[in-house]
Amino acid sequence: MTIPLDPGQLIASAREQTGHSDLDDDSLPDRLAILLSWLDQRLNHDDQRQRAAVVAHGLLVQRLEFLAARDQYPLKDERIETPLVTFGEARSGTTVLQMLLGCDTEARLLEFWEVMYPGPPPGVSDTKERKQRADEDWREILHKIPKWLISHPYNAMLGRNPPECERLWAMDLRSAPPTAWWRVPAIPLEPPPLKLPQDQVRQYQIHTMFLQYLQYGMPSKRWVLKGISHQHRLAALLNAYPDATLVWIHRDPLAAIASRFELHAQVFEGIAGSVDRPAFARATIETCKNNFRTAAENPLAADPRIHHLLYKDFIADPVRAIRELYNRVGLAYTKEFETAMRTWLAENPPGRFGPFSYTESALGVDTDQLDQELDPYRERFGVPRERRKR
Repeated sequence: MTIPLDPGQLIASAREQTGHSDLDDDSLPDRLAILLSWLDQRLNHDDQRQRAAVVAHGLLVQRLEFLAARDQYPLKDERIETPLVTFGEARSGTTVLQMLLGCDTEARLLEFWEVMYPGPPPGVSDTKERKQRADEDWREILHKIPKWLISHPYNAMLGRNPPECERLWAMDLRSAPPTAWWRVPAIPLEPPPLKLPQDQVRQYQIHTMFLQYLQYGMPSKRWVLKGISHQHRLAALLNAYPDATLVWIHRDPLAAIASRFELHAQVFEGIAGSVDRPAFARATIETCKNNFRTAAENPLAADPRIHHLLYKDFIADPVRAIRELYNRVGLAYTKEFETAMRTWLAENPPGRFGPFSYTESALGVDTDQLDQELDPYRERFGVPRERRKR
């Protein structure tokens, strides 16, 4: 079926396929138009535009089915209580932290298959076929981007791999992560970068709705989540989950930027075929500098519900760091939990698919000057410098 890269026709097609019409957001067509216009200017062939249209159509179908399920089931009655939310800038150890916290038998992780193929609610449906589809998607992703397995070895879990919370906003058209748009050869940071309108309060409403959807009909457990932008949405996050335990992990910002640049360059080289690395580096640096600056200036970073963790300390002894965190926040720390964490660490050594290499010099700027510009973040959170990878 040929689907036009047109907002109105895409919405009409999704409504016709699902039999549902309520998008629950009058501004969504505007975001869709921004996204499609940006894509149309960058895609060179009709088959690329068709791939983009198919992805957008799929996200709209998911959204309509997701919203319709809220009328069919009492999802609004689900309580998302005392979640544990981990966050920090990209390449700061959030995934390992989340994976270890997920070893607790009282914890529940979000999994990629749940956000790739969410409907109907897992607690009232057979999920076998959806898990298989997500696994096949991930095999295709890793065939297209083999280096992503090196830089992020947890992708070997395929559809069971825990996504970042930002992936929940893909069907709300407020983010365009590569795990949703990997079939489309476009680079969100390619100048001018894609900028989708944000509404932090609404985004956490969607976040909560999604967790309710996934939790319905399932055993009650504590959600353990991760994100790379929660620190820039603290007011909305704290308002949405006032009883949450928040863990903010901090890494030397220069090292994080260099690692992030290389990982994302490799990802988009697999998706788009080639990347203008100097332009991509400049865009990455500007984005990251702004992120670290605003984090350093954010007064909410001192909220007592936020527990700060240094990457240096976590990597040196992750089990000890988590034991101390549990003791500090009053969670039950058991021997079984510790054994499970140590088992996971033994079975998932770093670099098991090959070494991931990155250097500061690849950024193509005066890294001594950049390093100094990042000092306010280090000073605010007591982050030590890492050994320089020039």
